[in-house]
Amino acid sequence: MITIAQQFGMTEALQQLGIHTINEGTSTGQNHFSNGELLESFSPVDGQLIATVKTSTIVDYEKVMQTATEAFQSFRTMPAPQRGEIVRQFGEKLRKNKEALGKLVSYEMGKSLQEGYGEVQEMIDICDFAVGLSRQLHGLTMHSERPGHRMYEQYHPLGVVGIISAFNFPVAVWAWNTALAWISGDVCVWKPSEKTPLCGVACQNIIAQVIKENNLPEGISCLINGDYTVGALMTNDKRIPLISATGSTRMGKIVAQAVASRLGKSLLELGGNNAIIVTPDADIKMTVIGAVFGAVGTAGQRCTSTRRLIIHESIYEKVKDAIVSAYGQLKIGNPLDQNNHVGPLIDLHAVEMYKNALSKVVAEGGKVLVEGGVLSGEGYESGCYVKPAIAEADNSFEIVQHETFAPVLYLLRYSGTVENAIQLQNGVAQGLSSAIMTNNLREAELFLSVVGSDCGIANVNIGTSGAEIGGAFGGEKETGGGRESGSDAWKIYMRRQTNTINYTTSLPLAQGIKFDL
Repeated sequence: MITIAQQFGMTEALQQLGIHTINEGTSTGQNHFSNGELLESFSPVDGQLIATVKTSTIVDYEKVMQTATEAFQSFRTMPAPQRGEIVRQFGEKLRKNKEALGKLVSYEMGKSLQEGYGEVQEMIDICDFAVGLSRQLHGLTMHSERPGHRMYEQYHPLGVVGIISAFNFPVAVWAWNTALAWISGDVCVWKPSEKTPLCGVACQNIIAQVIKENNLPEGISCLINGDYTVGALMTNDKRIPLISATGSTRMGKIVAQAVASRLGKSLLELGGNNAIIVTPDADIKMTVIGAVFGAVGTAGQRCTSTRRLIIHESIYEKVKDAIVSAYGQLKIGNPLDQNNHVGPLIDLHAVEMYKNALSKVVAEGGKVLVEGGVLSGEGYESGCYVKPAIAEADNSFEIVQHETFAPVLYLLRYSGTVENAIQLQNGVAQGLSSAIMTNNLREAELFLSVVGSDCGIANVNIGTSGAEIGGAFGGEKETGGGRESGSDAWKIYMRRQTNTINYTTSLPLAQGIKFDL
């Protein structure tokens, strides 16, 4: 019998990435400091063991931190454009390994192969962005109130940047952080999700080649594997001035408190409860495409996944029928088969959360329009495949107020003006991504205004999911307030310094203060 892994060339892809054959149980290519217990990585695609990696002990962690700290001493003195050249070479390696790494992302995490390739493309894109940025880490010049004085500001590297990433984007979010941190002169210590450790090993193997080829210290990029206890070592470590953490709001609150207690900096990308407003002036066809992909892409396991569809009562039935009809066309199965739209959830725990959400929405008075359920039988042996579900609900339902990391879409009805819809959209604790579907210019501009969406991302005639790297990515409220990727997000990876230069022979004081001796 030919396995899924054999059929889609996973063994060859893993070997290309420096990870030995499936079920060999190897940690080859991992940071050589690791001496802890073995961590097994099972694929949600077929339930098979892919490989094992060693977790990091406290002793291992100390060795990693020493290596990273030493590397920073020399790396920070390298001119930024030269650091950009290192990132450029990393991007080239990613281009050569895009197919293999994309397959691994799909097989270890469960997202569709096209989304796996897309995630690696995000890594390539942020490298390109960072290369150009390496020549633009500029400050400002300011006029001094004192004669014969010049003022300006500049940015310096922070030091060791700690990165804690989530399973749903096992490689892209790391690259968002590292590409910018590296051109800023920082070194990075990365703890990938314990649910996708092999993606971390693969990325470390790729950057390790670049580091070796350029005779740079290996501590520029460090990998540590393990559970939350390893993350706790990072968040409480004063040697790490910045912790970038992606995950649940619950996790983010723990990280934020730990980092704040030592007056460190944190960059938090947490939960989302994203909505699309559909007004009477919406293009229904565009709405269906945006809403369905937003709700079922990555099996609803994106922080930007569409959770709520807020539809005006005058077109509610029409939109509802179109969405329900579209769900009937979805193909669920092996994500490496590009004929399928929806792959599995990450693990059985995620399946339980999905089932609980559907039970709760009914218990609170909601009505299921598209039945959910766990799929079984041939091709679904892992037990992680579920049916994308749709339910009519109310925004006040407790289950609607919380993020369910699964393909469950809630339809909400609004009446009156778009202001009422905006109030519903903003009426949750999270504030990541939002969208409005309308051809009415006034509605669109109001949605983007100061009284409109309270989210970090607000789109018009685009869904909530699928951000480009050129813009700053992040959200407000319980989403954490962090910003990654494009725009001026690079500034959080550096420390700002204001400089005043006196080029006269006297020493006047600011604010006209006299102090004569």
